[in-house]
Amino acid sequence: MWTKIIEKFSKFPAQEKVIRLLIERGFQVNSKGKVVSGSIEIPHTQIAKEVGVDRRVVDATAELVLSDDVLKKVLQNIKSVAFLRDVAPALDLGVIVITPTDAREKGILGNVATIVAKHGVSIRQAITDDPYFTDDPKLTIITDTKVPGTLVDALMKISSVKSVTVY
Repeated sequence: MWTKIIEKFSKFPAQEKVIRLLIERGFQVNSKGKVVSGSIEIPHTQIAKEVGVDRRVVDATAELVLSDDVLKKVLQNIKSVAFLRDVAPALDLGVIVITPTDAREKGILGNVATIVAKHGVSIRQAITDDPYFTDDPKLTIITDTKVPGTLVDALMKISSVKSVTVY
């Protein structure tokens, strides 16, 4: 699906930067063509500055989103989530970052969750990068406790796991 969305911007590389940012951050385009997070409006100048384009590119991207039924449906309904990875240590939570050998392979999350549960560790959050949208997708697991070394060893035995990083 993301590939089809990005293809719509293939002739407009500056707009592609904008749409990637909107999707990555879970920003919406409302019916007035404004970029928002919930009901909070995000100035187009700020988005332009973030991706290194002119504000008019953000305006044009929003217009294109509203003129396309698929883009409109996606960008008016996408949501962002509170990702706990960077605050987990301050909350005494564990963080496991899995780099898969092939993120498109089925069952990676299920296999990881099964091993985590067998080690008596509870998962508080699981976030996966979309392999069709991200160049180096990861699976990030936030656990209710620090991660024991035996769990890391067990995760490394999963054939679809290339590496495991613990914070």
